[in-house]
Order: sequence, then C-alpha cells, then structure tokens
Amino acid sequence: MTRADLSAVGDHFLIGLRPTPRLDAADRALLSDLRPAGVILYKSNFLHDRSYPQWLESHARLIEAVRAATGRERLLIAIDHEGGRVCRTPPPITRFTYAARWAAQAAAVGRAMGRELASLGVNLNFAPVLDIHSNPDNPVIGARAFASSGEQVIEASLAFVAAMQAEGVLACGKHFPGHGDTDRDSHRELPVLQQDLAALGARELRPFAAAIGAGIPMIMTAHILLPQIDPDDPVTLSRRFGQLLREQLGYQGVIVSDDIGMHAVSRIFEDPQQAVRLLQAGTDLMMVCAHWTDTERSRAFARALLDAQGRGTLAANAMAHASARVRALLERAPQNAVRPLLLEEFAQHQRVAAQFADETVEVI
Repeated sequence: MTRADLSAVGDHFLIGLRPTPRLDAADRALLSDLRPAGVILYKSNFLHDRSYPQWLESHARLIEAVRAATGRERLLIAIDHEGGRVCRTPPPITRFTYAARWAAQAAAVGRAMGRELASLGVNLNFAPVLDIHSNPDNPVIGARAFASSGEQVIEASLAFVAAMQAEGVLACGKHFPGHGDTDRDSHRELPVLQQDLAALGARELRPFAAAIGAGIPMIMTAHILLPQIDPDDPVTLSRRFGQLLREQLGYQGVIVSDDIGMHAVSRIFEDPQQAVRLLQAGTDLMMVCAHWTDTERSRAFARALLDAQGRGTLAANAMAHASARVRALLERAPQNAVRPLLLEEFAQHQRVAAQFADETVEVI
C-alpha cells in the first residue's frame, strides 16, 4: 500500500513520538507515509540536562523536522501538561502542582501554562481533567481533579480553558464520561464503574456538559467499562457512549481516544480491526503513542480503515464528518512558533500558584 493510500486516513491519527529529542528515522518515515493530524510530545523528547537556550534550540529543530515529515501546513503539536506528576518539560518551564491545589487560581495558571506551551510550538494540551475526585481509593485521578464537587470542577475548569486558549493553546477535556469514581488505574488494567446513566448524569457528566456548553474543542474518552450502560465495550469502543456525547449532550467537537497502548485496552487493539470500531463508535482521532506500544502499528490500523471504507463497512459519510471535524480543529489551532521567553516571565509564573517539587513521571 502506498504512502498516498495511508495518508488518506491520516486525519484520524495522533502519534506519540519515540523517546528521543531528535526525530527518529522510523518516526520520520511514519509521519511521511501516514501524515497524521498531529504528534504528541513526551518527556524524552526534550533535553533535560541542557540549559534553556540549548534545549529550546534542539526542540525547535524537532518541531521543524516533524512539520517537514508530515508535509502538513497545519498540525497539532500536543502534550500532557496538567501540573503535578504530569509534566514533560525541562526547567525553566513552570512546574505547577496538582490542579486540586490551584483550583482557585485556575485562570492564572491556565494563562501561564498557555503562554509557556505556546512558546514551545504546542497548540493542544490534554487538559483540563474534568473528572470529579469522588473516590478516595482512586489510584490515578486524585488531586489531578480540581475538586470533589461538580460545581467546583466546573468553575475551575472553565476558567482554566478560557485563559489557556486565549494564549493560543487548545484544551482537551478528559476522561469522558468520568474516571474519578474508579478504583483501578486504566494505564494498568480496565476499571469497571457500576453506575447507571441516571447516576452518571447526576454527577460525572456535569463538568463535561458544562465544557461542551462553553465550546471546548476536544474531549478524550476513558478506557473504562460501565456495564450498566454498555456491558460489552469499554467507553473507547462504545457506540452507546458515542451517542451519549453526540446526541444527548450535543457535542460537535473532536473526540479523541486515550492512548490505545494503555493496558486497559491494549489486548483489544491487538486486532487492527478495532480501529474501524473506534471510528464507528464516534471517535475522530486515534491516539497511538510510542511509550506504550509500537507506533508502526498505525500502518495496520490505517489499512484496516481503508479496507473497511472499500468494503462499505465504514460509512463514507461518517468518515467524512469525522475528517471535517478534525480539519476544522486544525484550522482553529494556532500554528505557534518556538520562541524563548524572558526568565523574568517564568519567575512571574512561579508566583501564580504552588510548584511541584517531586520527580515527575514519564506517563499519566
């Protein structure tokens, strides 16, 4: 299958780069053949043992190489940058602590994060967390959530989104339909949440509904199972939850999966045909990151989508609508240039809210 064939479905992929600050040759070839809608930066894509001018220069070369490889005029450059453990970037990029500890300063933090991320060429941040911290035994959300009440999550998250997007970085609300009440980590296994639709609507869905009302451009689905609503498929692959987002909540923006290499769903996605089911469920973008899996699998996923189109098992109009949503997002996404900020500005940002002092981790 030719490069042109694979790139016909490139709109539906976000690729997490391999762990090197220079564009890996395999990544270069994949980006050239698939021409995905965007890439995702991880901790190892930055030089952490160099001065700010040195690592920023290296980073600028990486972004330039990514853009050249994809050949796209407009591209999503994405990162997870929530605060707390979820921080990929070296100093002097501000390392804010967990969202729960700066909820009252959410607008100021969103403004600072947006300003700093835009200076790295980033235009999409996988934040804010719209989960409600409703289960103290939750091993993966906790203080990543703004609060334990829906009202507080809504207030802080909407302020954060507006401020960050005003600085040129789009927001992505996660993890739909709510990961806060689970007691398992979806990076490691599939959490099961015993809630029916009424209970979900009374609490977990409220921040998502508010974010949709405020025009959030992207929502990420969670790798969790809610058997009282869909006993067969995790949310990632569930048409029922796709309908909930599109039809009942009226969401018209882009839906992105969480990373398909995460252990909650990794075995399911050993079958490339699951890429077809993902789009049939209503998802627009499939996230495939090198940290959890071999991104070369994206080629098989792309071929499965093309084959399904050819057989008519993946409706052409559904694909067209999904592609149109992604392209509308790309038109909206600022194409930020990598540029240095003054050290005085970083110092100002550090005074906005508490900093995170512990070692960051590679994933979450």
